[in-house]
Amino acid sequence: MVSLAAAVLTVGALLVAPAVSAPTARAQGCPDIEVVFARGTDESAGLGRVGSAFVDSLRGRVGNRSVGAYAVNYPATFDFLAAAGGANDASAHIQYMMANCPATRLVLGGYSQGAAVIDVIAAVPVPGVGFTNPLPPNTPDFVAAIAVFGNPSAKVGLPLTVSPVWGSRSIDLCTFNDPVCSPGDDIAAHSNYVSAGLTNQAAAFVAGRL
Repeated sequence: MVSLAAAVLTVGALLVAPAVSAPTARAQGCPDIEVVFARGTDESAGLGRVGSAFVDSLRGRVGNRSVGAYAVNYPATFDFLAAAGGANDASAHIQYMMANCPATRLVLGGYSQGAAVIDVIAAVPVPGVGFTNPLPPNTPDFVAAIAVFGNPSAKVGLPLTVSPVWGSRSIDLCTFNDPVCSPGDDIAAHSNYVSAGLTNQAAAFVAGRL
C-alpha cells in the first residue's frame, strides 16, 4: 500500500493541492448497486464518456437490480493538483452510502485523472496535504469492485491490481500504447477505451463480483 501511495504522489502530485470543498450528493433512496465514478481530464461535469459507457454496460449485466451512479464532483481540469478535491468528494459520498445505504454494493471507478482520484482514496489510508477525508478501515465490506481506465499509476508498474486490499476486486485497464498508463506513445489510444470494448470488459468483471 505504501508503494502504491508513493506512485500516486509521484505521477500526479495529487496530495499537494489545497483541499477543495465540494458538495456531496445525497442518494435518492438506496439502489442495489451504486457506481462512484470520476471522469477524465477536460470532460464535462458528470460521469464522462468512459464512465457513462461503463455504467450503461453494467446495467445490462445485473438483471433487475437497480444501479445508481454518482459523478465525483471535482474540476477535472489540467490543474492536476486540484484532483485531491475529487478524492475528498468521492470519499465523502462513499462514506455517506456506507452509513445510509449499508445494503447497497458499491463500485468505484475512474478514467485517466479520475483513475488517479480513485488511486488516492484506495491507496492512502491517512490524511495528507489536500486529501483530508480518508476511507474508514471497514470500507472493503461495502465495496464490491473497482474499475479504472488509463490509470497513471499503472505507468510506473503499480496498477490497483497489486494492492493487497483491493487487488482481487480491481480491474485496471490500459489500451495498447496509451502513454498515460504504459510506455507507449500513441496519444490517440488514451481516447479509445469505449471503442476498444474495455468498458464492456470492465462491466463484465464487475458484474461477476456483485
